[in-house]
Amino acid sequence: MGVMNKFMNFLGLAEEEEVVRRERIVEEEEIDEYPQEQRKNKGNVVSIHSQKNIRLVLSEPRSYEETQEIADHLRSRRPCVVNLQRVRPDIALRIVDFLSGTVYALSGSISKVGSNIFLCTPDNVEIHGAITEMLADQTEHTNTR
Repeated sequence: MGVMNKFMNFLGLAEEEEVVRRERIVEEEEIDEYPQEQRKNKGNVVSIHSQKNIRLVLSEPRSYEETQEIADHLRSRRPCVVNLQRVRPDIALRIVDFLSGTVYALSGSISKVGSNIFLCTPDNVEIHGAITEMLADQTEHTNTR
């Protein structure tokens, strides 16, 4: 834009096309800025180091009444390893039934990781892999002796 056009604009004698063109440019800049702000809000970038630590709870209940405490840990989104080797088999079965219902209600999972040892996880913890082959191998070695 030349000096003459600036002077004409100052006096209000600018051509209408020039004014309309400038208004369109200003409107386009305002429209362009708005989607950029939306794009900034859409991108969720989470630092790996900002995630809080997950605590794994180890539990060895001696009675059925202690099962409620394990369920409370699961409700608080903490995974639990439950060792049922010190309870009678009928009590162990009741505990597994109760914990199975708890993890189902929480959309979690329960996995057997050893003889009378279970891993109960809420939905925020994924379990990858299986160790059932090791359990089968142990059973075979025990039966062959």
